[in-house]
Amino acid sequence: MFAKYTLILTAGALMASSALAQQVTLPLPRLLTVMPMGGQAGTTVEVTITGENTEDISALMFSNPKITAQPVAGTENKFKVSIAADTPVGVYDARVMSRLGVSSTRAFSVNKLPEVVRSKPNNSVETAMALPVGTICNATMTKRAVDFYAFQGTKGKRVAVDCAATGIDSRLTPVVILADAKGGDLKVNRTGGVIDFIPPADGTYLIKVSDLTYQGGDRLFYRLALQEVPGNGPAPRQPQTQTVSAMSWPPSGLAESARTNEAEPNNKPAEAQKISLPCDIAGAFFPAADVDTFQFTAKKGETWWVEVGSERLGLNTDPFVLVQQVKETNGKETLVDVAELYDIAPPMKVTSNGYSYDGPPYDAGSPDVNGKFEVKEDGTYRLQVRDLFGGTRSDANNIYRLIVRQAAPDFSLAAWAVHMTLRNGDRAALSKPMALRAGETRAFEVVVQRRDGFDGEIEIGMENLPPGVSAAGLKIAKGKPYGHLILTASSDAKRGFSLGKVFGKSTINGAVVTHPVHLASMEWPVKDAKGEIPAPRLMADVPVSVSESEQAPLTIAPAESKVFEAKAGETLKIPLKLTWRNDFNGTSIKVKAYGDGFSAIKEFDIPLKAATFDAVLDLAALKIAPGDYTFAFQSLGICKYRYNPAAVPLAEAEQKKAEQTAIAAAAEAKKIAATDAEAAKKAAEKQKQADAAMAAATNRMKAVTTAASPTDTVEILISEPIRVSVKPAAATTASK
Repeated sequence: MFAKYTLILTAGALMASSALAQQVTLPLPRLLTVMPMGGQAGTTVEVTITGENTEDISALMFSNPKITAQPVAGTENKFKVSIAADTPVGVYDARVMSRLGVSSTRAFSVNKLPEVVRSKPNNSVETAMALPVGTICNATMTKRAVDFYAFQGTKGKRVAVDCAATGIDSRLTPVVILADAKGGDLKVNRTGGVIDFIPPADGTYLIKVSDLTYQGGDRLFYRLALQEVPGNGPAPRQPQTQTVSAMSWPPSGLAESARTNEAEPNNKPAEAQKISLPCDIAGAFFPAADVDTFQFTAKKGETWWVEVGSERLGLNTDPFVLVQQVKETNGKETLVDVAELYDIAPPMKVTSNGYSYDGPPYDAGSPDVNGKFEVKEDGTYRLQVRDLFGGTRSDANNIYRLIVRQAAPDFSLAAWAVHMTLRNGDRAALSKPMALRAGETRAFEVVVQRRDGFDGEIEIGMENLPPGVSAAGLKIAKGKPYGHLILTASSDAKRGFSLGKVFGKSTINGAVVTHPVHLASMEWPVKDAKGEIPAPRLMADVPVSVSESEQAPLTIAPAESKVFEAKAGETLKIPLKLTWRNDFNGTSIKVKAYGDGFSAIKEFDIPLKAATFDAVLDLAALKIAPGDYTFAFQSLGICKYRYNPAAVPLAEAEQKKAEQTAIAAAAEAKKIAATDAEAAKKAAEKQKQADAAMAAATNRMKAVTTAASPTDTVEILISEPIRVSVKPAAATTASK
C-alpha cells in the first residue's frame, strides 16, 4: 500500500504545482526511472521504479520477451527482472501497466559484462569506488559533485572508459576524466564519447564523472563501462537508443555489410581510391580532418543518387559530399564542382522553440546526406566525403556508409502523437504513450522521408489493436510530407493491451510496397521547455492500451456509421453526435479538420453541451476532387478534470482506520503506563508508530483530495474518423 500511495503522492504534487495555471493535456502514465538501468544477460536483477500517474501497477514489461519481471512481494515499485542468457546486447524499452494503461517507456540496457550498482558516496579520491576492469557500474549523478572510481591498470594493456547517458534516456551530460592515482587529469572527454587509454605503467588510475553543469539526482543516471580492448580496432561503445532521424535508415534492401571498405590513404587527389558505380562503401571519419576521396568514370546523361549514413547510426557527425569533374588541359588538372550535398531536410518544418506548434518538436531530418548529381559529359569524377564536425576529433568509432546508386524510389515513415499549439507562456513537450481512455480518439502525425524522387501517395494503416480500439489512416497525399493516424477507443471499451503494427503502403513502379511506421516519443515529460530542451527518440515497438477507469471528457462521432456521399461541387452535411462527460470553459469549441482535402475546412464553432451538430461542408470551396476520403475534426478545449476521484474514499477509509488504531494505541499506553515499565515502553513505541501511520494517512488523504479537485486542463479533442465518397459532378446539358 505504501508504494502505491507514494506514486499517487507524486501525481498529486504535480497536480498541485500546476493548479495556478492550466494543465496541458490529460494526465498520462509515465515511467520515469528504472534503477539499475540494465543488467547482464543470464542474470536476475532487482530494480526500483518511479513514475507519475502510475498507481495500481500490475506489470513491468519489456520490448524483448527474453526480459521478464515479477513484482517483489509487499511492494509496488520493486521488481525482479530476469534476463535470459541469450538476450542480445542492446537497449530495450521498459514500461508498466497501470490504472490509466501502458506508460511511456524507459531505456533498459543489456550487456554481457558483470554489473554493479554504486551503493555509497564516492565523491573524493579517498572514497573512490573500486571498479574492476570488465565491469559496468550503474549510478545516479551526485549533485554539485564529482563521482570517483578507481581501477588497476596494467602497463601497455589498452582499456576503454565509456559513460552511457544520453543514449539511455538520461538527462546527464557527462564529463569523464581519466586521472592518475592522485587525481591529476590525463585524458578528458566532454562530448559523451569513449576514453581510449593505454596505461604507461602498472598502478591505480581514477575515473572522474560529473555533469557538465554539475546537476544531479535520480533522473541523471549513467552506466560506466570499463573494459579491456584487444587489438587496434575501435574502442567498444555501449548500445544506445535511436534518434528520430534514424527513421530513414537503412535504405530498403541494404546489405548488412558494405561491399567495399575505404582504403587509406585516400585524402589527396593523387591518392583517390578508384571505384566503379554503383558502389556501397564502409569508411570512417578518422583521423581528425579526414577527407576520403573516391574516383570513378561516368557517362553523359547518367543520374546518380548519393546517400551517406553516419549520424543516423547514432554518431555525432555531419557528413558532407562534394562531387567534382576532373579535367586536364595542357597537362594541368583542373576540378569543376558538380554537386555539393548536405543535410536531409525534415519532412515538416520543425518547431523553432522546441515545444509549440509552429512545427512539431520532432525532427525526422538528419545531418546525413541523400541527394543526386547529374552527369553532363563523359569523363572522370571525384567524390569527397568528410565530417563537418571532424576537424579536431580523432575517433575511429565515427564510421559512415556511402552508397551511390541509380534511382531506387522508396520511402520511410515515422509517427508521433500530435502536440498542441500553445499560448505564449506555456512550455510543455510531453511524452504521450498510446494509453487511451474509453471514448477517446487521438491523432498521430505520420511523416514520410521520400527517397530518390518518389512522390506517390501513401495509405496508412494499423493492426493488432486491443478489443474496442480501431484505427483509421488519413493518407499522405501525392508529394506531401505527412498525413495522420486516428486511433479510437469505443465508449464501452474494456481494459486491454496489445503491441500494434503501424504501416504505410504505396505502389512504386507497379508493385505494392509496404513499410513499417516507426513510433517516436519524448524521453521525458518536459513541462517547461524554456529551461530544458525536449529530447525525442524512436521507440522499439508500438504498445497500445485502453483503460476503463476513466472516460474521455468529450466524444465526437458521426451520428451514423456510414460512408457519406456527395457529388463534387455540392454541399455535404455531416450530422455529429457529441457526448460531454466533463464541464468545459467558455460557450463553444472551435473546430478544424485533419485529412487530405479537408484540412482547409473553415473553422466553425460547436456550442458546449450540444448533443448533436450538423457540420456543413462546401466541397466546391474545398475543391475536393472525386474520390474516397477519410478525415477527422479536431479542436482544443479546456475541461474541468478530476484526477482519480475513486482514490478519495479509499484514502478516507484508510485515514479513519489509522485514526482508530492510533486512539486504541494511546488508550492502551495510558492504561499500562503505571503497571509495568517494560510493557509501558513497548506500548509507547506502538503508540508512536500508530501516530506516524495516522499522520501519513492524513497526508495521503490530503494529496489525493487535492489531485481529485477540478483542474482546468487543455486537451486536444479529435472526432472519430469520418468517411466520405465524392462522386463526379453530374454532366450539364451543354456538355451533353
